[in-house]
Amino acid sequence: MFRSRYGGRVARRVVVGDLRVQQIDRRDGRRSWTIVWPEGSLHAEADRFLRVYDGSGTQRTYAYYLVDHLRWLERECLAFEKVVLRDLERYMGIVGAEVLMPLGEPWRIGKRPYGRSALSTAAACLKGFYLHQSSLGVNCELGKKLDTSRLPTRADRRRAFLGHVKNSLPTNPLAPTRPRRRHPKMLPDGARDKLLAVVNAARDRLVVTWLADGGLRIGELCGLHLVDLHLREDAACGECRTPHVHVCHRPGNPNRAEAKTKLPWRVEGGTVTGGLIKRVSPAMVHTYFEYLTSEYPRGTRHGMLLVQLHGKDSGQPWAPVGARRMLGRAGKRAGLGVVKPHAFRHNFTSAVLDAAGGNLLIARDAGGWASAAMVDEVYGHVDIHDQAFDTALRTVWGGAE
Repeated sequence: MFRSRYGGRVARRVVVGDLRVQQIDRRDGRRSWTIVWPEGSLHAEADRFLRVYDGSGTQRTYAYYLVDHLRWLERECLAFEKVVLRDLERYMGIVGAEVLMPLGEPWRIGKRPYGRSALSTAAACLKGFYLHQSSLGVNCELGKKLDTSRLPTRADRRRAFLGHVKNSLPTNPLAPTRPRRRHPKMLPDGARDKLLAVVNAARDRLVVTWLADGGLRIGELCGLHLVDLHLREDAACGECRTPHVHVCHRPGNPNRAEAKTKLPWRVEGGTVTGGLIKRVSPAMVHTYFEYLTSEYPRGTRHGMLLVQLHGKDSGQPWAPVGARRMLGRAGKRAGLGVVKPHAFRHNFTSAVLDAAGGNLLIARDAGGWASAAMVDEVYGHVDIHDQAFDTALRTVWGGAE
């Protein structure tokens, strides 16, 4: 263990090859991540870059992508000032991108190549790191090649307010070409009822119901506190007439569950206001009271909604990994395979979009998405077996005959 520059806190190590990703636990409950050498000293360049994202989920994600790249640089005997764009393209090809060039020796032996989303994140991390180096006067030539721009597309103009955008937009030469449409992995038909039939605890029924009816992310659900739940009409917050919850970003939760959305919130007189407000269904209210009256332990002081039910940690906050494992086991018992929490969110958003007649704004607000453009990209496609789609095709075919 070593003493870090983050307020002198003691940190824990996660070993990743020679270089290490170091998690730093602060006294206020927040966490940071950096990279250290095998003997425990800070990797100065990586630490300076990661401190830009101090305490955020981006910092953790970039730390793990960056440590893999730094290990590759060590193996290739490449100094930062000697790296050229072609080296970075070769690295992206080795980890999974389609690059038309000799790639050299294998890298990440025994591990799956990055998927498209991971490649995009890795490209953003590398671009940010080398632009940061360039701003410090290291390898300015590479920084110029990475700091490129492109002309705005029609999609860019649609996303912009009143269609006004800048004459040029930043781009990343390392990023893979993204498909026009992403197709989310949905749950099988009837998955909710099958899961409810095989889970044993009221807490687990709450998890299935709240994921299905609320479209919550697993971090949002596991990060809820009892004070966040306003499950009656005309609650004291005055922000929603119907039963609802306030999803609040709390980086200091003891189970390390964090809401992705970081809207401002506060507590006044024991009442939570702000955050991401999401309405709840009658079934969600029913499962909450069933869980609270039958399984929720008395005398808990942490005030979190989901708790451990068994074992030495009984009564302690339930971590997202526990909820994931519960759903995975329940999915196998129900004959659905491994069920992942985010699949409920895909089903919820798609169902809202269909029910709203394709209204992207309704689907955006119901699911808590950052933009309607994201909803359109992921869910805004028609079902090829839909009756209206079939009728349109037959009309076209009939006219062509």
